[in-house]
Amino acid sequence: MPALSKTGQLKDLEGRHSLLLRLVELSVTLNSTLDLDALLQIITATATELLDCEAASILLYDNKNPRLYFAAATGSDPEKLAEIPVPMDNSLAGTIFRTNQPLILNNPESDPRHYSLVSDHIKFKINTLLGVPMPIKEQTVGVLEAVNKKDGGFTDSDVATLSVIASHAAIAINNARLLKTTRQALDKVKETNQIKSNFLALASHELRTPLGIIIGYATFLQEKARGESSDHANQVLGAAAQMRSLLDQMNNLTLLQTDEMEMRSMKISIQDILNFAVDEIKYFAARRDLKLVFAMQDDPIFINADPEKTTLAFVNLLNNAIRFSPEGSEIVIGAVEQDKQVMAWVQDRGIGIPVDKLHKVFEEFYQIEPPNTRHYGGLGIGLTIAKGLFEAQGGKIWAESDGEGRGSTFKVALLKA
Repeated sequence: MPALSKTGQLKDLEGRHSLLLRLVELSVTLNSTLDLDALLQIITATATELLDCEAASILLYDNKNPRLYFAAATGSDPEKLAEIPVPMDNSLAGTIFRTNQPLILNNPESDPRHYSLVSDHIKFKINTLLGVPMPIKEQTVGVLEAVNKKDGGFTDSDVATLSVIASHAAIAINNARLLKTTRQALDKVKETNQIKSNFLALASHELRTPLGIIIGYATFLQEKARGESSDHANQVLGAAAQMRSLLDQMNNLTLLQTDEMEMRSMKISIQDILNFAVDEIKYFAARRDLKLVFAMQDDPIFINADPEKTTLAFVNLLNNAIRFSPEGSEIVIGAVEQDKQVMAWVQDRGIGIPVDKLHKVFEEFYQIEPPNTRHYGGLGIGLTIAKGLFEAQGGKIWAESDGEGRGSTFKVALLKA
């Protein structure tokens, strides 16, 4: 007898060890699987195997329509199962879910809570049933059931095993749901961005033809007109030039978003780039009596960059500084060598940027001012374009400010040639 007892104990230990290994394997598998349908199949198959029963099923709670529904079951069509609504009252699964307690029934059909519609629908006779809640933190997400134990009835040991599986399953299902929700949100964002990009491309293309006609007629009138008529023609030309600049910005943003912007890098001095940029905006700066101050050494500092695109990026920074600077103030344009990089900057004495908004100013269409009470013009994409152009060439840009009313500095780090 003692020998038999020891043999029995050894077999029991071997059985527990094997069960523990399978549970560990299940945990690893569930944590590495994020496809919800695949997860559900793994859970039901493992529960059926470890509890030595004919089938297992998973019922999940529907938050939008308070009820349980079959998400998966061994050997059953998921779409047919999903057609079966399981009430929270007067059903075994509903009782397990509401009480958050496991339930063993070795003769479920005699229980008034047995929901016979399920058995009738899938043509499956239920002789014994074990159900446990699927908890995650303080919430229950569903019920895991095992059906028809092959040898006798379900035991407390089966309850412990199925409860462990249910706990791991609840976490894995929640993670898969979160991933699915995140992917859906990202797809929606991508779709919205695509619509926006298509609109920008279409608008910038379609508006160029009528704008070209306006500029042509305004130029003709300017050449022929005298006195007050000439002034009117000049105003039309100025407005048309501003509109063309906006269209160019819209087109550049579209090219950056679709990765169609071509970069033709060459060795050029940062001084030349900044001088080109200043030449383009000095007229607008003069109209607001702004003083442009250079803070650069005479010896050239060479970078590898696309001259046209890099000049455009600095033009956008300078236009931003001009727009938000008070009349009669100064804008400082500087550059200096720093190890393998060249640091350039545009500093103004304007309205400044709140510290918590420093990173947001580079977002598309972002405006510090509320849209209904704006005092400054612009689409809010100039800084976005500048950031995209610098980063496309391996550079970096960031904003610094001591707060509202204290000016701002936009710094750019570019690769030295």
